[in-house]
This record gives sequence, C-alpha cells and structure tokens, in this order.
Amino acid sequence: MDEAKKSSTDWQELTQLTRGQRIVVERVRIVDKNIAIEGSFELPQLARLGLEDQVFITAFVRSHGSIKEMERIFGVSYPTIKSRLTRIAGSLEFVETNPTPSKSEILERLRCGEITPEDAIREMEALK
Repeated sequence: MDEAKKSSTDWQELTQLTRGQRIVVERVRIVDKNIAIEGSFELPQLARLGLEDQVFITAFVRSHGSIKEMERIFGVSYPTIKSRLTRIAGSLEFVETNPTPSKSEILERLRCGEITPEDAIREMEALK
C-alpha cells in the first residue's frame, strides 16, 4: 500500500474512533526531514468534521462549488445539498479575513502613505 493510501486509511480509522470528540495531537513528525515536534496541537476545523462531511466538502471543492455537480455526484436534490452545506457551515467557526486594524497598524499605514490623514482619523474613531 502506498504512503498516501495508508495515510488516508489511518485518518479514516482515527475519525471513526474519535466520533467527533475533541482530540489533541501531541507529536508531529516531518517524515522527509526526520524532525519531530512535541507539544499540544488542535486539529484544524475541517479535520474535526466527521468522515462523511470531509468527503462531502472535498467533493464540493473539487466540483468548484457547483451545487448542480454535487446533485449529480450524490444523487440528491438542490435543497438537500444546501441543507448539508448549511449544517456543516454552522459547525465551523468563521475565520476573520479582514480583521479590524490596531492603532499602530493604522499609524503605520499613514506613515507609509497608504492612507490619508482623514482615513486614519476615521479608522481610529471606528475603533472606539
């Protein structure tokens, strides 16, 4: 069995064993470098999903978000696909992609000429 297939099988077994319970990884090894890191690591959100939801999300990404393609792959209706996406999305925390800048970040952007003094004042007032 090649390494990728074994890894996938191991992951499936781990997912079934934990049944959605919170797990913490305490050791990570970079195989090609023979380096190990020990500590306490939370799994990424997508890795915490059940195996069926991981397969579903993988299919969704591979189909470029096409619900029509998802209907064809899984043999279910549009509302069923939307309902499942909504359920999965509800279980994931939103990662802020445009966080509110700090005062120092605003001042740095002003110093670099990226924003006008008026923009800086407006952004500073929005922080209050």
